[in-house]
Amino acid sequence: MFKNVIVRKPSKSMADGITSAPELGKPDYDLALKQHENYINALKSCGVEVTRLDLDERYPDSCFVEDVAVLNKKCAIITNPGAESRKGEEKEIINVIEKFYDKDKIEFIKAPGTLEGGDVMMVGDHFYVGLSDRTNQEGIDQFIAILKKYGLTGSAVEMKEFLHLKTGVAYLENNNMLVSGEFIEHPDFKDFNKILIDENEQYAANSIWVNDKVLVPKGYEKTKKAIEDAGYDVITVDTSEYRKLDGGLSCLSLRF
Repeated sequence: MFKNVIVRKPSKSMADGITSAPELGKPDYDLALKQHENYINALKSCGVEVTRLDLDERYPDSCFVEDVAVLNKKCAIITNPGAESRKGEEKEIINVIEKFYDKDKIEFIKAPGTLEGGDVMMVGDHFYVGLSDRTNQEGIDQFIAILKKYGLTGSAVEMKEFLHLKTGVAYLENNNMLVSGEFIEHPDFKDFNKILIDENEQYAANSIWVNDKVLVPKGYEKTKKAIEDAGYDVITVDTSEYRKLDGGLSCLSLRF
């Protein structure tokens, strides 16, 4: 169960954020702020305390706080983002992390290793880490070595299609996993109860489990129904403006 969530207010500079889908247009900032507020309210309804960080105009993608740290019950791992424009963001999260973790329990991924939190999926005490354009083998090796220190385990997941691991797969606890695209037949996930996502609803793979409820992006009815049929209470949240920046529900918070 999660007790805490950290979010960062989007900056106006988000219009210059990284995107692989420029055809979706630039985000509407006012609408993005409203959607962020609704997202926070949805999280609060799951029984967590939300810590809000101020916007940071220097970093257009800084509202996607998930990428700069990986938090678990035993330690906090500050990442080293693989995207050049995001380097430095990770330093801005340290002060707030120190409010929740002792300094000797805060670890760091160091260059030449790169790792972004969007590539890390926690399944109990095991962490799957996507080998992506943003997370390299050196970063994964460092990450797994840190996990071992705390009695945790990790493994690399080879992938080709998605920006981040969690762009295409989400663990919903109770051995249930949302899977799409290349992950449907991926050998690493063969032992899970798979909830298959329609190809035209692939964006909804980035849903999040929060204390027995599942937040699902608005507008993906097949996925919503499949999750409900698996026994979950579903909360829909509109993230249309974040989709324009390759971002989704998991990207916008650190949950621990």
